[in-house]
Amino acid sequence: MTRQLTDRPRAVVEAKPPAAPRARWSSRTRRDFVVFLALALPNLLLIAVFTYLPLFNNIYYSTLDWTLGSASATVVGFDNYVTFFTSSDATKVLGTTAVFTVITVGGSMVLGLLVALALNSKIRGTTFARSAVFAPYVLSGVGVGLVWLFIFDPGYGVLAWLLRGLGQQSPQWINDPQLSLVMVIIVYVWKNLGYCAVVYLAGLQSLPQDVMEAASLDGANGFRRFVSMALPLLSPTTFFLLITTMLSSLQAFDLIRIMTPLGNGTSTLIYEAYLQAFGAFNRAGYSAAISVILFAILLIITVLQLRFVERKVHYS
Repeated sequence: MTRQLTDRPRAVVEAKPPAAPRARWSSRTRRDFVVFLALALPNLLLIAVFTYLPLFNNIYYSTLDWTLGSASATVVGFDNYVTFFTSSDATKVLGTTAVFTVITVGGSMVLGLLVALALNSKIRGTTFARSAVFAPYVLSGVGVGLVWLFIFDPGYGVLAWLLRGLGQQSPQWINDPQLSLVMVIIVYVWKNLGYCAVVYLAGLQSLPQDVMEAASLDGANGFRRFVSMALPLLSPTTFFLLITTMLSSLQAFDLIRIMTPLGNGTSTLIYEAYLQAFGAFNRAGYSAAISVILFAILLIITVLQLRFVERKVHYS
């Protein structure tokens, strides 16, 4: 007798009940969000009020023909920008800004690295030397400018007195436009040298000593270890200093204002904006346009550094 199978056994798959939707805002999430707002919102409001609001106001002012102190102004669009770039002073101001920035940034970083190498030595007196090197950076730019102005003064300055003792005449540091720029560059590099030195010193002390000792055992001398190993490992420090010192140099004002009040050969972008607004011209709209140009240059340089220079940085 043949048994006929009408139904074949089938695998029974029990369907799992759908998971309950997870609460998007749990009590802990809401609490963390409230804490975040309590901590961040005051700072964000301060940044918005004291940074971004003046920035947008300045951009608006740059489109006005406005004399400082006047109750009325005329909207001129981009005429202030056109006036600046077509004026004979534009090339001189931009060139002075470029020369000042390149020399002060390069000089501060190179000399700062050399000073950091000397301070990294394990000898007596390095603690005092580190403090002495860093001290000018924290001093007031006005005080530093007044002291160095007394040194460089061609009539009664200390440098003029020393040169007269040697039978030489003091250069006209203040009256000669080219020497005025050299004088300000020297003082600015001296003031900011300690900042670069301390940052480089921290980078040198964080280098992996086992790698440096292994290179020494392989026969690499001190110069070879520095060029082939220390410098690549210091690339994050160099990148950080490149950005911060360049932004600082482009915005240098106090030393230029004290040492060369009329901007005789030292009119960088930021100082030219000051002279146009608060000097004899009182051209507030034109000064605002120069400030916007400086902001655009700062933004472009920072973006280019983050986009291209950072590729050569070794973070390992």
